Amino acid sequence: MKKGLLIILSGPSGVGKKTLWSSFINDKSLDLVFSISMTTRKQRPGEIDKKDYFFLTKEEFKKNIDNGKLLEWATYVDNYYGTPKDFVEQQRNNGKNVLLEIEPQGALKVMDYFRKIKDDKILTVFISPKSFDALKERLAKRQTENDSIINQRIEQSKWELTTSKYYQHTIINDNLAIASSQLYKIIKDAINKNK
Repeated sequence: MKKGLLIILSGPSGVGKKTLWSSFINDKSLDLVFSISMTTRKQRPGEIDKKDYFFLTKEEFKKNIDNGKLLEWATYVDNYYGTPKDFVEQQRNNGKNVLLEIEPQGALKVMDYFRKIKDDKILTVFISPKSFDALKERLAKRQTENDSIINQRIEQSKWELTTSKYYQHTIINDNLAIASSQLYKIIKDAINKNK
């Protein structure tokens, strides 16, 4: 059985990453599994523990760091986020293509790790907003955070946008249907090449 791809989907918070892949995550021909991240941030309304995220305390998260259980981890707006290593490797060894939706800080760490272990079964896609104003509007529309947090996320996105050059592909999410279609084609082509 061929080892599955690790598909990194990244970009600033609020750029619409989940919206883009949610329309085709269950497409059987892609054999996709969503990698559930760990976080210490508060659970948002409608989010389900162990489905949307593994919600942990800071102490629990730090134990995972100390025990080498994370593929990557980062702090973002005073919270920890990370990717459980065992889950990703088990799925890939079973031939599944693992979709990892993470912020650029963590994505760069994973890319570096894959280079070091010489694993080229990785696809990286950066999702970019049309503009800062469009990103700010999206973050405000979510109504999940106060203005202070939104402003922190906007400031962070200025650096994040400079990282797009490290990805294999960049998609500007200006039109949801077009961007989702572009993402689907990039993923489908990479999976077909890996067969």
